[in-house]
Amino acid sequence: MDLVKVFKALGNETRLNILIWLKNPEENFEPQIHLSVMDDFQEGVCVGAIRKKAGLSQSTISGFLSVLEEAQLVESRNIGQYTYYRRNETVINEISKLLKLELEK
Repeated sequence: MDLVKVFKALGNETRLNILIWLKNPEENFEPQIHLSVMDDFQEGVCVGAIRKKAGLSQSTISGFLSVLEEAQLVESRNIGQYTYYRRNETVINEISKLLKLELEK
């Protein structure tokens, strides 16, 4: 994990908001109708839904999601013609533990 990439990704308000929204996708996004119960990527959110919530262009959102993915804060999956994103909880928990260990007295 590259902490510089993590902090760079979190240094943009929209990218931070995306990560916060993805924490509770059922509260922050419309139902993901193209995800079936058979898909193993539950809690994934389609790029289009993220774009709609953020109110930005598809290309801008795709760029933001690429930065988050490069920092390993989100993971993606192509399902049919759609790309879905969800938080990478394993990495987020590692970052939380690392910060707690390094920054607490």
